[in-house]
Amino acid sequence: MADLPNTTPENDVELLSFRISEQEYCVDIMSVREIRGWTRATPLPYSPPHVKGVINLRGTVLPVIDLSARLGMEPIDGIDQNVIVVVSVGGTTAGLLVDAVSDILTVSQDEIQPPPDIGADPSACCIESLLLVEGKLIRVLDLKVLLPNAPRDAA
Repeated sequence: MADLPNTTPENDVELLSFRISEQEYCVDIMSVREIRGWTRATPLPYSPPHVKGVINLRGTVLPVIDLSARLGMEPIDGIDQNVIVVVSVGGTTAGLLVDAVSDILTVSQDEIQPPPDIGADPSACCIESLLLVEGKLIRVLDLKVLLPNAPRDAA
């Protein structure tokens, strides 16, 4: 009897997918705290260009990161159709400004592939892995690289 691939629910990963411009990205749903509509952020002096500012989230000051600008693309203007995905990793919480949330994906670990080695500095790469869903290539983001002050694993 041939061994079948491990497709048990314990081997599945849930990801929240979202759109930035015409591109699809996703993050592990376990790091997502909430999804909220666009709220104008209060700018902070001398902050990096990808930090829109901060918002008040039920008494907590939350930095809002323009994910498009953080990934080296055109900044998002921040309009009513945009959303803020509140994520938390390693005790660091931030809001990611994206164009729209697309879907919740449940995929097997076997479907997730490492990104190709293109000679970039691996410690600076924010793409953790790649996923092919219905003919679309979706990038899985590494929040430890994207978020300010998030703890990174030692190399």
